[in-house]
Amino acid sequence: MIRIASRSILASTLLAACSLVQVAYAQSPATAMDGVLVGPNQMTLYVFDRDTAGSGKSVCNGGCATNWPPLAAPSGAAAMGDWGIVTRDDGSKQWAYKGRPLYYWAKDSKPGDKTGDGFANNTWHVAKP
Repeated sequence: MIRIASRSILASTLLAACSLVQVAYAQSPATAMDGVLVGPNQMTLYVFDRDTAGSGKSVCNGGCATNWPPLAAPSGAAAMGDWGIVTRDDGSKQWAYKGRPLYYWAKDSKPGDKTGDGFANNTWHVAKP
């Protein structure tokens, strides 16, 4: 009897934990502020013209990703609405908005900075909702 009760309690606890994980990922990974998308740290997010929307891939890897860090998607995150997930060359996951991978710009130093907009022959742009 005690063994069955222990299993029941363990199962209930695991189910509750799973539902909490789902709730954590039910929120958008970014929000709109002053007409642009910003990450959880309130820093401006960007899109790259060389990424093909909806391809499920990012072409900004290696040194590019050092300057343009991806908006990382945590393990277990799932697509929702306009938010999708792309797989990077290194196997990590990155958030995409309407099929376009999202990045930060390493030279933005504070929330509200948009110094990457138009960078590299106008191939980088602020992400807009």
